[in-house]
This record gives sequence, structure tokens and C-alpha cells, in this order.
Amino acid sequence: MDYPSPSSYGYAARIAFVVELAEHLHAYGTTAQRLEGAVIEVAQKLGLDCEPWVNPTGMVLSFSDPHRPPGDSDTTRVIRMSPGEVDLYKLGEVDRITEEVVAGRLGLSEGHSALLALELRRPGWRGNLVHVLAYGMVAAGVAGLWRLPWLDLGTAALIGLLIGQLDVVTRRSKRLREASDAVAGMLAGLVAIAVAALLAPLNLNTVIIASLIVMLPGMALTNAVNELTSQHLVSGTARFAGAVTTVMKLTVGTMIALTVAQLIGLEPQVRAWRPQPDWVEWVALLVAAFAFAVLFRAGRRDYLLVMSAAICGYLISRYVGLALGASIGLFASALTITALGNGYARWANRPGAIVRVPGIIMLVPGSVALRGVLTLFQQQDVAVGQQAMLGVLNIILALLAGLIFGNLLLPARKSL
Repeated sequence: MDYPSPSSYGYAARIAFVVELAEHLHAYGTTAQRLEGAVIEVAQKLGLDCEPWVNPTGMVLSFSDPHRPPGDSDTTRVIRMSPGEVDLYKLGEVDRITEEVVAGRLGLSEGHSALLALELRRPGWRGNLVHVLAYGMVAAGVAGLWRLPWLDLGTAALIGLLIGQLDVVTRRSKRLREASDAVAGMLAGLVAIAVAALLAPLNLNTVIIASLIVMLPGMALTNAVNELTSQHLVSGTARFAGAVTTVMKLTVGTMIALTVAQLIGLEPQVRAWRPQPDWVEWVALLVAAFAFAVLFRAGRRDYLLVMSAAICGYLISRYVGLALGASIGLFASALTITALGNGYARWANRPGAIVRVPGIIMLVPGSVALRGVLTLFQQQDVAVGQQAMLGVLNIILALLAGLIFGNLLLPARKSL
């Protein structure tokens, strides 16, 4: 079926499509510079001038028709939104729908309806069950990567399952959602302390961090600094503040659990022991990669690609880091994954985020940040906290350098 040129549709219809596109990209965790670039590119192909202003909790989109006198067609949309979450399947679908509309293979109204239909796609009970299981798998996988003993690994998996169920419940309640990070930290602390006090010693802080790994804002910290270097100062500052707030809420919840344990006389037994053989780390890497593919809501056809990207990013960081130093390993991994993501976007004509996001997720500094803040409050030693924050800064700088030079090495043809 032949459709008219996208720019020949009504002015209001074209604006409505671009607004809907921007809302979807924001909802799926797209960073400010990439979202703005995508919106400007699509608006131009639809015969519109658009000046977007994006931050983690909303957007301002200003439109005008270049074929009308200045000021005659100005339209501004102010949109308030919650911070987005990564959804690789829907991101790919949005990209596909937009490409078909711009190419004239799909009508503007049909494309708009297809975008609206994505909002109605909600996980059923099976989807929620898999989501909860993925939380436990990520926690167990990360504990395995750190070679924790079996009891530690099982405790982390149990806490992960509980936090996954908490996430499903809090999504339905705005009041609970605001406190979900603190509640998750408290839940993780209470279960880990109970096991360490009543059953056997644990690597206490490490188990807590492994179980909270999905809640940690490491990707948000990395994206925040990336936005700041891209001169998106307001968005980067807001995202950075949000990430720091999340770390603080997780810490508050954990410290409440420790205080409650002291008040009721529970004394957790703490040990530092990592006895697992090499094969446990390899199995844990596969488990964690699969679980991240589930949590990032990858399409079924992309599971192997997402898992391969996550495994590749981790292995490059690990082995280059052993040979040349941890910071160089992180830089090499981020550079490689960014270039591969851009290459995939260039040659497959699909969002590079399908490769880039899972490839970087196991490198981000969320666990280091939480460990540093926990140690700071437990030991009340500013020097320890400063050392931990320096470690976070080193990780962010290495990742940022990799992202910047990866984009220089192989630029992407599309913003996503």
C-alpha cells in the first residue's frame, strides 16, 4: 500500500507523532543527548522544526513549521514523566515503527496507533514470575562472579527473589514506590543478618550488595556523567542527583536493618572467604547475562545478542584489566562495546542500545558506590569513604573515556 509523504500530513498529526515518539524513548531509558538527537532527526524528516529540552523527569518540545512565517505556528508541549527504565524490545519496536513511517511504508496515523499499542503491552502473571526469578538469578550470578561461598550465594539469591517480588508489588502503588529503595535495603539487611547470626558466617556487606545489584544506579551514574560531558548540564546534574539519592536510600534501609539487629541482640558472624573454583564464575557469568536479558526486556530474537554483549564486556574488562590494570580494562571494554553497538546500529539499522546497554551493565560503579557508603557509615571513617568515592570516580572516568572514544572510533548513523 502506498502512503503519502510523511511531511504532507497535517501539522497537528505530525506533532502528535513526534510527541508520542519522544514519550516512548524517554520511558525506555534513553539518555538526553540521544533522545534529543532522535527527535530532531525525525521531526526534520516530517517537515517540522523542533527544539527539545529533556531531563530525567520530563520534556519540553517546541515545534514550528518552517514553511510558515516565524511565530505563526509555534507550538510547545510540556510533558511530565517518571524516570525511564530500559526496555530493549519496545525500544527496537519504536525504532522500527519510526523508520517505516519516515520511509513512507506506514502511514502517520497507523504509526501513531502502533506506538500507542506498545503502551498496552503489559506483562501477565508469567511475565511477573520471570521478572522475579530474574532478580534472584542476577543476585546469584553476581555472587558467583565474586566467588562467594554457597551459603552466601544462596542467601543473595533468596534476597534477590524477595526484592523482585517487592518490585512487582511497589509498581502498583505510588506511595510504596517512593520508599521501595529503602525498603529493599532494609529487607536485604534483615535477611542477611538473620542468616549470618542464626546459621553460619557470611561475607555480610558483599552479600547485601549482590542482592541489591539490580537496584543500584551504576548505569544512571555513568549516563549522568556522559550527559554532563555532552553539555546537557541540567539533565546530567538531575540524573546524578537521582543516582546519589538512590544509593543513600539503599544505605538508609540497610543501616536501619543493622540497627534493628543490634537492638534485638542479633550479632551477625562476618567472614571474608571466596573459595569457589573457576567453573563457578563461568556458570555465574552465563546466569547473570541471561538474567540481565530478561530484566532489560529484550525480544526473544535478541537474547543471544544481549547475552553475548554482556559476556563480552565483562571478559574484556576482566582479562585486559589483569594484564594492564583495572582502569585500562574498563576503558578497553567500554570502547569496544560502544564501537560494536554503533556498528550494529549502522549495519543492522536497529538501536545500538541493544548491544551497548547490556555490554556496559556489569562494568558500572553501582556496587562500589554502595560498598563505600556502607563502610563509611559502619566505620564512621571519612578516609574510608573518600577512598571508596575515588574508586567510583576512577570507574566512571574509565567508562566515560571508553564511551567517548568508542563513538569517535566508529560513529553511529542514528542517535539510538
